[in-house]
Amino acid sequence: MSFPSGFVWGAAAAAYQIEGSAYADGKGLSVWDMFTRKAGAVFEGHTGDVACDHYVRYEEDVALMRELGLRAYRLSVAWPRVLPAGTGTVNQAGLDFYDRLVDALLARGITPYVTLFHWDYPLELYYKGGWLNPDSPAWFAEYTQIVTRRLADRVKHYITLNEPQVFIGLGHLEGTHAPGDKLRFREMLQAGHHALLAHGKSVQAIRAETRGAEVGFSPVVTPRLPKSDSEADVAAARQATFAVNQRNSWTHSWWMDPVFFGKYPDDGLEFYGADAPQVGQGDLATIAAPVDFVGMNNYQGLLVEADGAGGYRDVPFGDGYPRTAFNWPITPDSLYWGPRFLFERYRKPLLITENGLSVRDWVAVDGAVHDAARIDFTTRYLRALHRAIQHGVDVRGYFHWSILDNFEWAEGYKERFGLIHVDYQTQKRTPKDSADWYRRVIESNGENLH
Repeated sequence: MSFPSGFVWGAAAAAYQIEGSAYADGKGLSVWDMFTRKAGAVFEGHTGDVACDHYVRYEEDVALMRELGLRAYRLSVAWPRVLPAGTGTVNQAGLDFYDRLVDALLARGITPYVTLFHWDYPLELYYKGGWLNPDSPAWFAEYTQIVTRRLADRVKHYITLNEPQVFIGLGHLEGTHAPGDKLRFREMLQAGHHALLAHGKSVQAIRAETRGAEVGFSPVVTPRLPKSDSEADVAAARQATFAVNQRNSWTHSWWMDPVFFGKYPDDGLEFYGADAPQVGQGDLATIAAPVDFVGMNNYQGLLVEADGAGGYRDVPFGDGYPRTAFNWPITPDSLYWGPRFLFERYRKPLLITENGLSVRDWVAVDGAVHDAARIDFTTRYLRALHRAIQHGVDVRGYFHWSILDNFEWAEGYKERFGLIHVDYQTQKRTPKDSADWYRRVIESNGENLH
């Protein structure tokens, strides 16, 4: 078993989850700085004020990435660190940090993949309506231009938005993520439309500033998995993966069809009816600004089977089915069927921009962190991804989530996703067994996975 020549092996993290220094060097506040102050919003009242102190310790972290043999690192830029008010005056100290981080990566042969929005929306702009404000796409385009103009000579890979289903759905409908709103369904869809429009305007801004840039975005993808390999079950899983028939944000085609086809899916428009967003003239053309790849964030899939009437039905996992510490089912085939279904539908190269699991690991008495479950999990998922590539799916790279244990949003520091253990009291980094294992995966281009 070997992955294609030039396959990109990386790991990922996000600004609010690792940087800390939430009030340092002129940084503005984000909705997460506000949300973590709400009583009961985050596990045990944890905040990202310090997190992994990466803003201070980035050189140590990049050196560890080099030891792991990473070929690429997916980072995110904190919008309010660059623009404290979200628009207007640039905070040079904030922009300088990303300059230094990018230079440190390149000096060690690690290619930066820059995500422009990983959920830390500027609080000042939230007070002006946030994603509900029709000016929000223009605000995001201004921010994109500032960042890419600074980094264009060194950074050629960009991701506009990370998981709009989550920051819109959990943040604006369910209220469990920042900013913690529980809007009416139609308002949530309108906020989502503005976010997609922001993506399109961001793509245009990147193209204008960066010659030869590769651009994509990263929705979360929870594919439906066929109960069997029968044609009927596979067709049912494909149908279920892209169906829009529930009043929530957890759909795929609703967030991806506008980007790749320039239209919302017909079943979604019919199902949502009068709640569908108001679409301005030219909006869909802007949203569909050409991109180069699909970024797929995947952790799990759900099981379905054909119902015998041209549709599908959900199939429960059996009693005692294996689950991660986050209580997510372990479904390696989601990295087979997910990429396959996405590539069939959108015909774009794929990057797996997130995949990993939370494990309740700790530093053992011998001073090491023995996370055998992470090694087993990732082996199974990467084997499935290799099968997808053998099936003809154009997968260009894989980014493990995450490089460091970090602030896991509403779960605080309870969930540990990292290849590197972080002691949040001392900030000591301890590479886990999985870090050494992943280094050998990268060195062999996946040949050691058989």
